[in-house]
Amino acid sequence: MGNLLFIVLGLILLIAGGNWLLKSAVALSLRLFIPKIVIGMTVVSFATSAPELIVSIKAALDGFPDLSLGNVVGSNIANLGLVLAITVILGSIDVRKSFYTTDWPVMIVASLMFCGFIYFDGELQRYEGIILVSFLFVFLVYLLRFQKTAVVDEMPEDDVPLPLYKIVLFLGIGGIALWGGSELLIDGAVGMASTFGVSDRVIGITIVSVGTSIPELAASVIAVLKKEKAISLGNLIGSNIFNLLAVLGITSIITPITVMDEGLLSKDIFWMLGISFLIFPLVFFPKGLRLGWRDGLVLLAFYATFIYMTIK
Repeated sequence: MGNLLFIVLGLILLIAGGNWLLKSAVALSLRLFIPKIVIGMTVVSFATSAPELIVSIKAALDGFPDLSLGNVVGSNIANLGLVLAITVILGSIDVRKSFYTTDWPVMIVASLMFCGFIYFDGELQRYEGIILVSFLFVFLVYLLRFQKTAVVDEMPEDDVPLPLYKIVLFLGIGGIALWGGSELLIDGAVGMASTFGVSDRVIGITIVSVGTSIPELAASVIAVLKKEKAISLGNLIGSNIFNLLAVLGITSIITPITVMDEGLLSKDIFWMLGISFLIFPLVFFPKGLRLGWRDGLVLLAFYATFIYMTIK
């Protein structure tokens, strides 16, 4: 029971900390007169990936690399199989042309790069992390130069200038909440894994990954209920790209990540690739460039099968 409480409290702190960090980062960018498109692609993306990043770095440094990897791989599967599924079941979304010209191809390349790096030697080395982060940098430069409408602002109400003391306060509180939340979440997850006799990987890929995907799920559901189509497939794919290139890239630069549980290499990365490839035909059939409730049910069934196969 104590472990579950740690996990819940940790997730609450991570979500709140990420939100405070986002508010302060956007406000600081506005004070520095950074263009909104740049804020959307860099500041907002990094801030919303902060929970995954902090948890992955902390888990890897504490000697729990499977929590670190499971968190990212599980989050990527949950973003498409759970968050996107629930979103399109509640209301269909139109898919932009940038899906097949930029977003999806880059996600597939990032996924294949990560799988290639880790599959053969079971380790994400420092130089491989540098390659992943460099690819992210090239991708961002490309977006800024050629794809100015690629990112949709999900929370325009947050784009307000704040006084400097509030920016510093939110940055400080957000940073502390993220650190505290990651401590509690990892302690609870490791404790739960040992209590139930399962590996860190299983806890990472189920409970921890769904927890760190809650902000995306909340934003998606709120956007659908408000009848705002701002939450797009592009945003979720962007989150997956950041998870692979920024979260795992930065984590492995700080400390190389070694796979402990072989299930990550023999099963999980293939589930991640599977759902990434599945999205492509769903976007075009039965209606072109549109995702509806039927597609949502297919994705949800895929995710439920994945969870069942992981914990059985």
